[in-house]
Amino acid sequence: MSTSRTYHHGSLREALIQAALAQIEAGEPLSLREAARRAGVSATAVYRHFPDKQALLGAVARAGLAQLGAAQHAAYDAAGGGAAGFNATGIAYVRFALAHPALFRLIFGQPVGDVLAAGSGDDAMTFLLANAAALAPPGVEARVFALQAWSIAHGLAMLMLDGAVPVDEAVIARVVDAHAMLGAVSRRPRH
Repeated sequence: MSTSRTYHHGSLREALIQAALAQIEAGEPLSLREAARRAGVSATAVYRHFPDKQALLGAVARAGLAQLGAAQHAAYDAAGGGAAGFNATGIAYVRFALAHPALFRLIFGQPVGDVLAAGSGDDAMTFLLANAAALAPPGVEARVFALQAWSIAHGLAMLMLDGAVPVDEAVIARVVDAHAMLGAVSRRPRH
């Protein structure tokens, strides 16, 4: 098989990320040599942009998180925003995990620090926090509500990926429903 040149002057870093992303999406273990081959450059060219495999994995994880954020933005917009949009972002999250299992596991298998911290620079998490702030019930901190929503969507995604819960669109929609979460919050006893 001939190697086609995908690298264009000035875009080697992005070509390597895309090549590595293709490996991961194909279920292959990441190989720097294979990423270089797919990008159409020598194996040593990788080291101009990534000192090691972990650095490339981190870059691929950030690219995947950007894809997830874009999918959630599109779902939010298509639903018209508000609570319906918030639900749609949770559904998009689970669907993304199911459509891209290896990438999803890579994204959340990397050390990410406190991604819900203000100013983390992560668009998907910034978007989650903004939506949670708009929907959090009185007395519930937006960051806590965001973590609850994320935990529900992430937990469901992992349960489905691991085969513990069958993939079912109706279940996804019911589990990530913000109205159900808000109802549970409003029924909590006050101390």
